[in-house]
Amino acid sequence: MFSILQAAGWPIWPLVACSVLAMALIIERFISLQTLKVAPPRLLDEVLAVTRLNVPGPEVVTKLEQNSALGEVLAAGLRALNANPLCSQDELRAGMEASGRQVAHRLERYLSALATIASVAPLMGLFGTVVGMIEIFGSQPGGGNMGGNPAQLAHGISVALYNTAFGLIVAIPSLIFWRYFRARVDEYLLTLELSAERLARHLYTLRK
Repeated sequence: MFSILQAAGWPIWPLVACSVLAMALIIERFISLQTLKVAPPRLLDEVLAVTRLNVPGPEVVTKLEQNSALGEVLAAGLRALNANPLCSQDELRAGMEASGRQVAHRLERYLSALATIASVAPLMGLFGTVVGMIEIFGSQPGGGNMGGNPAQLAHGISVALYNTAFGLIVAIPSLIFWRYFRARVDEYLLTLELSAERLARHLYTLRK
């Protein structure tokens, strides 16, 4: 593998750095976007059951907030109601929406970086290809003799092809995982929005 990197020349090293960064971002997003950390399936039902008779106290709300991203959004509504028992349904929604925007920002973290790598990697591979082509033409002597230096010619071709291939190898998985994480985040955000709306209606009914 190291011999291939050496044969590809210096333009491949930025691509190697991009591949390492992309792998780190993919692993981090897999860990951070686990269902139990974002939207546990039964959490909303448990919150509705706990609030069936009255609104829980600050300690319970704090534990709910620390449970998951969904718990953080739901806790914002409960905290608003604890702070002002007469708050309107719109105020409840506003509190949960503000918390939801913060959660959405965290869920989307690093996705733009992964998308940038997916976009830039082919261009970096193309840059390496251009460098290889420059070496190829630079190995050709002046005058009428077009034989050139075979070793230099082969090196230029290897630089061009290795960089093109490696750029695609980095870009394609990055693009696939970016689309995958983007879809998961959109699904989580929809779940958070529907859950917050359901809790707001439940709390408003409870207060009546």
